[in-house]
Amino acid sequence: MAIERMHVGKRLSEIAVHGDTVYLAGQVADDNTQDISGQTRQVLAAIDKLLWEAGSDKSKLLQVTIFIADMQDFPGMNAVWDGWVVPGATPPRATVEAKLAKPEWKVEMLVVAAR
Repeated sequence: MAIERMHVGKRLSEIAVHGDTVYLAGQVADDNTQDISGQTRQVLAAIDKLLWEAGSDKSKLLQVTIFIADMQDFPGMNAVWDGWVVPGATPPRATVEAKLAKPEWKVEMLVVAAR
């Protein structure tokens, strides 16, 4: 079975599709000056866009791993998440406090979805 890659760069691909499974690279906010709510909205919008490009959508999420720089931001991130996720189609999810690659990043999400 072939692997399809999209937005291929020197270090990573934004999307890899194998069969009917879509894998996204970790998504972070473009505007790092935003608070946790703003950065979470940006990340979720990026996920929506990439899933659409791969022929999927948020109702087909299989697993999401969320990396958050400060667990004190957990409620703010969840408030945005709860308004975005499809009721009845909430994926298995883990949230981990982690030092992210750039100190201004507050949240990064790693997604696996069905096509």
